[in-house]
Amino acid sequence: MDDETANAPEDAGQAHDVRKFFGSRAHDWDARFPDDGPAYEAGVAAMGLRAGDRVLDAGCGTGRALPALRAAVGAGGTVLGADLTPEMLAAAVRAGRARLAPLVLADVQRLPLSDGALDAVFAAGLLSHLADPEATLTECARVVRPGGRLALFHPVGRAALAARKGRRLTPDDVRAEPHLRPLLTRCGWNLVDYVDEDARYLAMAVRQGA
Repeated sequence: MDDETANAPEDAGQAHDVRKFFGSRAHDWDARFPDDGPAYEAGVAAMGLRAGDRVLDAGCGTGRALPALRAAVGAGGTVLGADLTPEMLAAAVRAGRARLAPLVLADVQRLPLSDGALDAVFAAGLLSHLADPEATLTECARVVRPGGRLALFHPVGRAALAARKGRRLTPDDVRAEPHLRPLLTRCGWNLVDYVDEDARYLAMAVRQGA
């Protein structure tokens, strides 16, 4: 997965549909969105990562967040990329991003990581593709230590993205703050910052239990 959802199928949360949709587009995905780099850098910077931290890019797609994540945690930190679509990971390899982080073919609802293994999770556009957001956010909480962070990011806000696709915002959008806050709470997170503007969507949460 990656940050854009333009014209994704309505049932894109289903694993086979996600693979089909993104697999057919992986070869030129980066070329479609060439100007998103600064937004990714700003989103990662807002996480407040420190040298030596351990962070996962969940639904990493072609790995566009990996350079910023690696720069944030330094050579002594750990960066992992996980995605459901083999073609997206192959595109990340072709772009040279595998040198920044191990890339894992995995469903973020069932991560091959131990409890509390990470300091943070970064997820670009992930919620839009999930059949079960609660299960996935709970899994992210499982692998992050108490006090660790979750960043749910998109390089444009919900309204701007809907306009780009010729759609309207729906009142049941899981990304909307009134829905997202209680969802995160149920999943082991506390929402601490929420920005939804044309230039960026960023919901920041802290793992409960600190």
